[in-house]
Amino acid sequence: MIYLDYNASAPIASEVLNTVIEVMSSQIGNADSRTHKYGANSKAIVQSARKSVAGLFAVDPQQVVFTSGATESNNMVIQGLKDYGKQTNKKHIIISSVEHKSVLESARALSKYGFEVETVYPDDSGRVKAENLLERVRPDTLLVGLMHVNNETGIIQPVDQIGKFLKKRGVLFLVDATQSAGKLIDEIQKLDYDFLSFSAHKFQGPQGIGGLILNSDIRLTPLMYGGHQERGYRPGTVPVALCAGLGKACSLALENHLKNQNQLKELKTTVLKVIEDSKVKYSINGDPDYCVDSMINISFDDVSSEALMVLLKGICAVSNGSACTSNEYSLSYVLKSMGLPENQIEEALRMSWGPDTDKNELKKAIADICQIVLGFQ
Repeated sequence: MIYLDYNASAPIASEVLNTVIEVMSSQIGNADSRTHKYGANSKAIVQSARKSVAGLFAVDPQQVVFTSGATESNNMVIQGLKDYGKQTNKKHIIISSVEHKSVLESARALSKYGFEVETVYPDDSGRVKAENLLERVRPDTLLVGLMHVNNETGIIQPVDQIGKFLKKRGVLFLVDATQSAGKLIDEIQKLDYDFLSFSAHKFQGPQGIGGLILNSDIRLTPLMYGGHQERGYRPGTVPVALCAGLGKACSLALENHLKNQNQLKELKTTVLKVIEDSKVKYSINGDPDYCVDSMINISFDDVSSEALMVLLKGICAVSNGSACTSNEYSLSYVLKSMGLPENQIEEALRMSWGPDTDKNELKKAIADICQIVLGFQ
């Protein structure tokens, strides 16, 4: 069975896994223990990993804060700005309707403290219009939160244009780069932002580790208290082996990104050709011109995605929405906010792959899917 749910979690790269195992089995020290070589060795590994992460994002290593992943990072920023917003009397927040739940729910939680959260919707392309968002910026706007690439549709949002504008206006900008980190490397390195969140397991790193890039002098209020690890933002023992794994994943992504881009483009072309040649009736959800090459969100006419996934067991692993909202099935809030018809949303299937996906296996899986779909149509 071929795995086509990389947007939920990509398989860990063998080099990354070897790094994690090596560090976990050979390094017993706490990176904050300063009285012996075991602690010093662990600290050196963490520092090396931080440099590798910084290299991927073209930032200073001191700007990198290790977290458990993008969900924690997003909460750290949004909840961490509560005190600053009160002090400056800036209590207006702008987010898009297609953000990850960690942004949507965290922002809405601030409503209890007098913050106003304004939501911007995309059109049926899945893309938020920059001018529609920017015209809502006010003197009391504290933060704008916009993901770089949507996890359900793969649509690239205009974060470059928005970042440049917000920088001139002095408005804080949070970019959720969960689905673009390690992939759209050149684009990220050129972005203007104050905070950027990411997770390692989306680009073949280990689960349970990610980070926050701090590009602002504003001091966030910590969500937890304890030691002063990670500049006082995240107390607790630093997971040395996971940091090493993240560092290795970042190094590999940076080293191989041109080759990976070409491979992903070839895989996307293959997928679309097989679907087109099969003569199935379908709709692509989101504007293909703004979609990344590592996925597709597609609705097959008259075929429920829930029913289709049952029939695909043993053939391929796919999904019909975000893993964070899949415990109880409901229509995708992302596709809903794009204004798509209900039947098209019910038929939506998300398939995502990586540069290590075998082209022939992928081609066969898509052909099998289309054959099943034809049986319904």
